[in-house]
Amino acid sequence: MATCWQGLWAYRSYLIVLLLPIVLLPLPILVPSKEAYCAYAIILMALFWCTEALPLAVTAFFPIILFPMMGIMDASEVCIEYLKDTNILFIGGLLVAITVEHWNLHKRIALRVLLLIGVQPALLLLGFMMVTAFLSMWISNTATTAMMVPIAHAVLQQLHDTPKDIEEGSDNPTFELQEPSPKKEVTKLDNGQALPVAAAPSKPRVQKTQEQIRFTQCMSLCVCYSASIGGIATLTGTTPNLVLQGQVYSIFPQNPNVVNFASWFGFAFPTMIVLLILAWLWLQILFLGFNFRKNFGFGEQEHQRKDAAIQVIQTEHRLLGPMSFAEKAVTVLFIALVLLWFTREPGFFEGWGNLAFANAKGESMVSDGTVAIFISIIMFIMPSKIPGLSQDPEKPGRLKAPPPLLNWKTVNKKMPWNIVFLLGGGFALAKGSEKSGLSAWLGDKLTPLQNVPPPATVFILCLLVAIFTECTSNVATTTLFLPILASMAQAICLHPLYVMLPCTLAASLAFMLPVATPPNAIVFSFGGLKVLDMARAGFLLNIIGVLVITLAINSWSFSIFSLHTFPSWAHSNTTTHCLLNTTTPSP
Repeated sequence: MATCWQGLWAYRSYLIVLLLPIVLLPLPILVPSKEAYCAYAIILMALFWCTEALPLAVTAFFPIILFPMMGIMDASEVCIEYLKDTNILFIGGLLVAITVEHWNLHKRIALRVLLLIGVQPALLLLGFMMVTAFLSMWISNTATTAMMVPIAHAVLQQLHDTPKDIEEGSDNPTFELQEPSPKKEVTKLDNGQALPVAAAPSKPRVQKTQEQIRFTQCMSLCVCYSASIGGIATLTGTTPNLVLQGQVYSIFPQNPNVVNFASWFGFAFPTMIVLLILAWLWLQILFLGFNFRKNFGFGEQEHQRKDAAIQVIQTEHRLLGPMSFAEKAVTVLFIALVLLWFTREPGFFEGWGNLAFANAKGESMVSDGTVAIFISIIMFIMPSKIPGLSQDPEKPGRLKAPPPLLNWKTVNKKMPWNIVFLLGGGFALAKGSEKSGLSAWLGDKLTPLQNVPPPATVFILCLLVAIFTECTSNVATTTLFLPILASMAQAICLHPLYVMLPCTLAASLAFMLPVATPPNAIVFSFGGLKVLDMARAGFLLNIIGVLVITLAINSWSFSIFSLHTFPSWAHSNTTTHCLLNTTTPSP
């Protein structure tokens, strides 16, 4: 019997793929309508995404097969959804992030900030959280965590060394970032890729005290949590943000570019700051206690260890050498990209997109994706060294031009193409729901929610999404929830962004389980943490996150997105009654 169960478990993916479509068949057979056909496709894809019986990107291709065969959409219409402007923005943003990583600019920024912050326990936590959150705003949360965790453990090793170790000047085995580690572990990402993670040393040099173990756990969690928190601050910081933008454009094509880089930053950046500070205080209280005087390092007992830890950071910073021409060029292009994003169509003044590239309505014809691709192409063109001729070391006697800042080999190695397809699958689902009438049907069924206060509705929905995202990819979570939330908002005459924005942020609140996000998995694989430690810290942080998001959507976001009225661009045939009462409850 045991062998039978083991065999079933071994073949579980095959069984799920074969049986689920058959089990769900009664729905389209008993209810032969386009709404039921579309619901069948969505439920099937949702279950495949939750169980990961197929790779997430492969499941995302199902609409190309199912929608034309069910008579919901033409194949040509479905395929267009797989490379929209939001996908281009995602690709362009990642090309810039890959260039920053390729030239180690992110590591230089991290070490420089840590030198400025200091190594008192509370300030060290704050320093690592600030650096990790800032880097996660621009490059992937996974890459940021993979870089910051070894640095954190190296500094902790020096802080936890005995005075005798420090006096003898013994080497630190943890801080080996310049050389490949002989032992690696592999952690599986949300997007299905395998990421090698440097394993922690198997034998600690000295027995750590309980206080040192707790500080190590606190430092590890602060890195992975701040990576997830930092990603919400910018539109390109994490994929769910781009899912929202794409869904808004797909479901409400008449919207006046309401979700762009500047408007998102105005809403999400203050939210990120508040949540980061509260996370910092919560981790201090949970792992270091209420002795803030000790946490901030008042006293001279730890002076020797602090000097040793600072020396570690200084040594690693010196190993980077002076800034190269490539790093300076990437810095200039990165700053130019951010400035162009902010000033293209900010809303509160005429941006360069409105002035130079306006359409008949005065709206910018240039998008954030256009800007990202423009800067990316420059990176493919600009040389990585000051232009000149040098000898080719592989072919003596031949002259060689310097390589560009970015080449396709590097891009092909680091670009997560599967996420591009996953985004496209989500947009195809949203369009199919609209075309089939499923969105309108759901909206009619959700009208009783009109009697629930909007802030309570937002809080409950955010809590639901935060729970769901603990065991499912955050991209799949937002892809499934946002079209339903848009229909619900239209049905109860709420501004669609009033429910879609907070639930998108809530999809990044995956703090409780190692499998919830790649940053959590990386930190957990490094050692020193138990599942209970992460669950204990993450549970309250999830609650704090939902409360902060609820505060944000009911305060400063009202003026940014005009949430006090039901917008004309969200009007549909099923929401004519909303025009009679266009105001939504003020915060």
